Amino acid sequence: MTIESNTTQKSARVLRSRIVGVVTGDKVNKTRKVVFEYLSRHSKYNKYIKRKTVLHVHDENNESHIGDHVEVMQCRPYSKTKSYRLVRIVTRGPQIDLSAITGEASQMFERRKQEAAASAAVGQV
Repeated sequence: MTIESNTTQKSARVLRSRIVGVVTGDKVNKTRKVVFEYLSRHSKYNKYIKRKTVLHVHDENNESHIGDHVEVMQCRPYSKTKSYRLVRIVTRGPQIDLSAITGEASQMFERRKQEAAASAAVGQV
């Protein structure tokens, strides 16, 4: 009595399509919103219309940020809306350092607060 195993016959895995898009949202942990833009022809007027698809993408290591061009691939559903995963970051987008801006804004706010308190104290005297 011999038992045959299916391990010797490996079926070729189907290559899934890969899409390149731009990250537009990175506020949720391990999830990115990626916009994929394309042109489609109008059925009546035969003009090209710009269309876009918003994909929710699983980013395990939180590597990508807003403005990055990323390559995504379809996979099993991670959640109700998330059925794609991040394959690689094609190009990095512009990174904005907000620490300098917030530092200047808080200093200006404190300065105005002190000036308002000084003018109120002068007005009461």
